[in-house]
Amino acid sequence: MSEQHMGPGRADPSQRQPDGWHPPGLWVLFITEMWERFSYYGMRALLVLYLVAETSGDNPGFGWEEADAYQLYGWYTGLVYLTPIAGGILADQLLGTHRSLLIGGWIIAAGHICLALTELFGSGAAEVISMQAAPGPLICFLLGLALIIIGTGFFKPCASVMVGQLYSRDDPRRDSAYTIFYMGVNVGAFLSGIIAGTLGEEIGWHWGFGSAAVGMVLGLLVYQALRPRFFAEVGLPPVREHVAALAAQTAEERTAIKLDDSERRRPLTTVDWQRIAVILILAVFGIAFWVGFEQAGSSLNVFAQDRTDRVVLGFEIPATWYQSVNPTFIIAFAPILAWLWMWLDKRGLQPSTPVKFGLGLIIMSFGYLVMVPGVLAADGGLSGPQWLLFLYALHTTGELCLSPVALSMVTKLSPPGYTSLMMGLYYGTFFIANVTAGYVAASAQRIADGEVFTLLGGQADFFLALFFLPVLTGLVVLALSPVLKRMMHGLH
Repeated sequence: MSEQHMGPGRADPSQRQPDGWHPPGLWVLFITEMWERFSYYGMRALLVLYLVAETSGDNPGFGWEEADAYQLYGWYTGLVYLTPIAGGILADQLLGTHRSLLIGGWIIAAGHICLALTELFGSGAAEVISMQAAPGPLICFLLGLALIIIGTGFFKPCASVMVGQLYSRDDPRRDSAYTIFYMGVNVGAFLSGIIAGTLGEEIGWHWGFGSAAVGMVLGLLVYQALRPRFFAEVGLPPVREHVAALAAQTAEERTAIKLDDSERRRPLTTVDWQRIAVILILAVFGIAFWVGFEQAGSSLNVFAQDRTDRVVLGFEIPATWYQSVNPTFIIAFAPILAWLWMWLDKRGLQPSTPVKFGLGLIIMSFGYLVMVPGVLAADGGLSGPQWLLFLYALHTTGELCLSPVALSMVTKLSPPGYTSLMMGLYYGTFFIANVTAGYVAASAQRIADGEVFTLLGGQADFFLALFFLPVLTGLVVLALSPVLKRMMHGLH
């Protein structure tokens, strides 16, 4: 749904706060997104480890080969970002962002419950869970993944768009607001690795998946309890929003709202198309970023489990705890970046969105370059626990330069009435990135064995491949940034 017109007499949540403060609705969406991301990242931390775990033992899994697990992981995480295209259209044209968010959230919760119930079927005598050997657990598990994919299609574009609906299009706090909102994502991700990851690895996989369901339900309950008080008029279906707004306004304000409605229905102009082009161009370049970044739940997750010395002071760190390293850095660095963008903006020095994109790609790529000496020093043995920490620190810095800024970009550059659709299209490029990331992870062993190319040999070559793609893409984005900035037509 496009941003609402706020007439001079309306209760504008972005304007009634003291200078520099953010509206309360931002914090409600922060909490809602936090719990939804807890559910998603909690499941993501466990997915590949569960699939490759043997079917026998105290904590049985599916007994799959790593390559098969990586490919399912890639398709699942890709489809999670493809369905928001349809969800964005439904939110824009029919449901409104509020109703779409609720529908999606409850479907996601049902999906996590299915994952937790997979344990009830057992594996029998099967060494590998398959449709032939053990169809019950596989069908239940795939049904859970399908429900999460569908529910995310409704939920994902709407939470992000509603943040933008709290602010006017030219409000300098928007990038800062999305950085704060992004902290909510990563508070949830941090808790998921510690809570869901530990429950799944140490007690039972179904306990971890069940905790993800609890997290989603908590987020929905908080949202439903607090939304009526702080931003009840945000996210209504298009027709109801228009009628409610007209009924509450003076004659002068009704005229302004009718003009705003006309603005949403007008044909797209050349400026609109150029701004749309900027969104799509940067989204496509962003694929290189997410192919590298999304190794966290697949190849890097298994690297933490099998190739990293996780014993520190006699305590063996669970592999899933590494999934909490990135959000920990986000929580620490996000307030600094939020302040930095506003500080630079007041001095006319804030980098443009394309420049931030390019920097994010380059910084992330150096995380993989750091891993090369870590692998070489191990000489075929276990790498020290610090190398993955260095990688995630650089990935986090790059992510903060790119991802929250991209969310802000979509809401600023989208024409009125197309915001949720454009957010869905932006997330749709994640489908390509995540599926590609799954196949890249599946090729890790072939690259390490020298079947694709040989530079330094072994795992170091895999990390070098993941370095070159984003760093070259980032340099291209920086070179194109002056052109892209002009195509934004004054929107920073």
